[in-house]
Amino acid sequence: MAIDPYAGCNEQILQQFCTFETCCLAQSHFLYLPNYGANMFFCIFFAIMILPQIGLGIYYKTWGFMVSMILGLLLELFGYESRVQINLNPWGANPFLLYLICLTIAPVFIAAAIYLCLTRVLVLYGKDISRFAPRTVALSFMLSDFLSLVFQAAGGAIADTANTTSATQTGANIMIVGLVLQAVSLGTFLIFCADFAWRCSKSVLNDDPEAVRTRGRMLFKVSMGGLLFATVTILIRSIFRAAELSGGFHGTLWNNETDFLILDGAMIALAVICLTALHPGAAFGGQWNAANWSFRKAKTVAEVKAEKPASTSAWYSPSGMWGKMRGSKA
Repeated sequence: MAIDPYAGCNEQILQQFCTFETCCLAQSHFLYLPNYGANMFFCIFFAIMILPQIGLGIYYKTWGFMVSMILGLLLELFGYESRVQINLNPWGANPFLLYLICLTIAPVFIAAAIYLCLTRVLVLYGKDISRFAPRTVALSFMLSDFLSLVFQAAGGAIADTANTTSATQTGANIMIVGLVLQAVSLGTFLIFCADFAWRCSKSVLNDDPEAVRTRGRMLFKVSMGGLLFATVTILIRSIFRAAELSGGFHGTLWNNETDFLILDGAMIALAVICLTALHPGAAFGGQWNAANWSFRKAKTVAEVKAEKPASTSAWYSPSGMWGKMRGSKA
């Protein structure tokens, strides 16, 4: 049975003092009461998915991927647990703040896990084929992810603590900037993947026997499709959230829970399923660590020569250390 969000409104009572007996839903953060069962389902789902990520991450030693996924899943868990709390008390400030920030920034970490996979794909197929080095690709997408995270978190905090409508909208606008940046980053990622695939079809691939064997495995090929599918689902979610917030906290999308559960919750759940069932550790096999790369910039030949210690013959020469010692004794 639908609840009339405007029934029983009492504008004289401050939001933090509202109860179901004294206020209406229109005085809360939504015009609906979050569905307890649906939000509890996602809460349990994301909690359960943490376990295989830990197990697979330790088994295959995919440390960076594991940490990114666990952080994203924990934030999803906290976000949906907060929505369950909102069901019990729609006027509470703290659960709403946790929901707003956690579910907004959680996909940033899941996207970061996908970016880590891409850099190893570049090495596995041949890093010289890519227009950019794995180090450059990783730093670029992670910087974009970080900026998106900052905008979304800061905007969420401003929107929740604002005392005026204009200040609340300012916070929402900052969050929109972060979401749009994330969407652009994911779109650029897909374009880069398409370009790299095209260049691979025209180039000589890495001919290392283990790399060739890994690329030929069906699990690896399906896993690559899973990575692309997960990227598309997160992109859909980012576009939806940007559109949701652009309409304001009183807009139609913001107050439609069904759209939210499908275009946010279900999209991220599908991405997590792909990144767990088609775990890159299993797909890459031993090539996950073999395809590793360093954030440090490669040294030039001149830098290597400058750091090379003096040879033994130079040390024993008349002008070397041993020659000087013998001369002083004489």
